[in-house]
Amino acid sequence: MSITRQNLSVIIVSYKSDHVIENCINSIDSEIEIVVIDNSNNDKFKDKIETKYKNVKCILSKENLGMGGGNNLGIKNVSKDFALILNPDVALENNSMNEIMFASKQIDNFGIIAPISSKDEYPNYIIKKDHYFDSNKPFKVKSVDGYAMLLNLKKLKKIENFNFFDENFFLYLENEDLCKRLTEKNEDIYIVPKSKIHHLGGKAVDPKYKNEIEYLRNWHWMWSKFYFNKKHYGYLIALLKVFKNLISAKIKFFYYLITFNTFKRKIYQMRLLGLISSMIGKNSYYRPNI
Repeated sequence: MSITRQNLSVIIVSYKSDHVIENCINSIDSEIEIVVIDNSNNDKFKDKIETKYKNVKCILSKENLGMGGGNNLGIKNVSKDFALILNPDVALENNSMNEIMFASKQIDNFGIIAPISSKDEYPNYIIKKDHYFDSNKPFKVKSVDGYAMLLNLKKLKKIENFNFFDENFFLYLENEDLCKRLTEKNEDIYIVPKSKIHHLGGKAVDPKYKNEIEYLRNWHWMWSKFYFNKKHYGYLIALLKVFKNLISAKIKFFYYLITFNTFKRKIYQMRLLGLISSMIGKNSYYRPNI
């Protein structure tokens, strides 16, 4: 089944993203339905965005669900066969959707299909080992980054006992987890090299909250890294995977403590706290103080 503007919805999870999200929406064809899940629960933002864009529906999440939970809420609120997951700091090139739609007619079977990052030095996919590809044709990958991934909802909803995003992940690796679970069920994941996107990278939240968001990212990166490896490979392997991170964070925390660098000290404090929380089985509870 091929993708069209009529059977596709776009899901964007936002959090204090007023400064970038309109650029994202403006890059999407106005014929395509867009569902914005606002994790900051901002009534004024909802009114503004729905008034300005007739193809946009904004749902207030009531609490900060993170990326995975926000995307799942979006999936529950769309009825189309396909859903393009986008971060608010992403913009599509003019012909990106047409190339995705054309590619969907060429590929017989896919669980996920994704555009490619315009920054060659920062690929948004992990390719299978020893796998070669034609840069002009869609090619299979192990996983794609969560800031731009198109889900074949009609197909994936038929998988028995399958959940989309694991909501234990608040931030980071929820996309990697989804891709891994899909490949284990023999679902194919493709990159479309002629469909390009621009990703600002880490700009989805208003920069005035920069420090708090940096603390959040460091806490959740370490929490998610341990949880991901524990989930898929067991506790011992997870411990081995993060051991260097644990030692490094301890050393740097004490270094910045004695050199009175408050910001850097707290960065590594957050890394330690996130990692330790994950190691002792606590959930991903940390939220930004904004």
